[in-house]
Amino acid sequence: MTFTVPNYVQNVLDALHAAGWQACPVGGCVRDSLLGKEPHDWDLATASEPLQAKQALSAFSCLETGMKHGTITVLSDQHPIEVTTFRIDGSYSDNRRPDNVVFTRNLQDDLRRRDFTINAMAWENGAPVDLFGGIHDLDAKIIRCVGNPEARFQEDGLRILRALRFASVLNFTIEPETESAIHQNKGLLRNIAAERISTELSKLLCGPGAGRILAEFCDVICTIIPELAPENGCPQHGPFHCYDVWMHTVKSVES
Repeated sequence: MTFTVPNYVQNVLDALHAAGWQACPVGGCVRDSLLGKEPHDWDLATASEPLQAKQALSAFSCLETGMKHGTITVLSDQHPIEVTTFRIDGSYSDNRRPDNVVFTRNLQDDLRRRDFTINAMAWENGAPVDLFGGIHDLDAKIIRCVGNPEARFQEDGLRILRALRFASVLNFTIEPETESAIHQNKGLLRNIAAERISTELSKLLCGPGAGRILAEFCDVICTIIPELAPENGCPQHGPFHCYDVWMHTVKSVES
């Protein structure tokens, strides 16, 4: 299992380690690296709190992009790197962001708050930190929530669309409990800002599994674009149409 950290990222890690702070890559960059892909973004998690991280990284340009939630953005060789304190999230009254967070010195606590098993891994001391079977799910090509899917989606409704996006882009399947919770909680997407919906939907539609996901989750897509609902089950009469209007749309996307 190979894992290559670019020099511009390693320089930030080295500075945090030199100041005595635990720090490691987490989330999507670990997932993509284990899939053999080059990560577009690198996120680091650390035991240091934001002001402590800024002090340790004084040789870099640091932007206070999310201090309330423990995040600073560090510019290293012109590359932005998000550095976030290990944290435990509080309640999510808006189904999007935690009302408050508690900083912790425990990496395991930080990984428990994440959305899907494949995104809840870290890389430390030359080995993966995988508490929830993320490597297994990568190998099996499965999207699975960390812990209780109902709770994960109630915390952040956008995770519903993120699950579909990852399933499409990675061409993975969604495990049954997560799939059931998606259908049951799809109404939470109405609480999400349109621009966030647009970003996830655009990525979903560009994935190799887009047609399959649209066919399987018509109810979810019609929750965010209700104008499409009449297509589902609407027949097309004539010798040149073997699908209803919705499946015709799905096949057009696939093509």
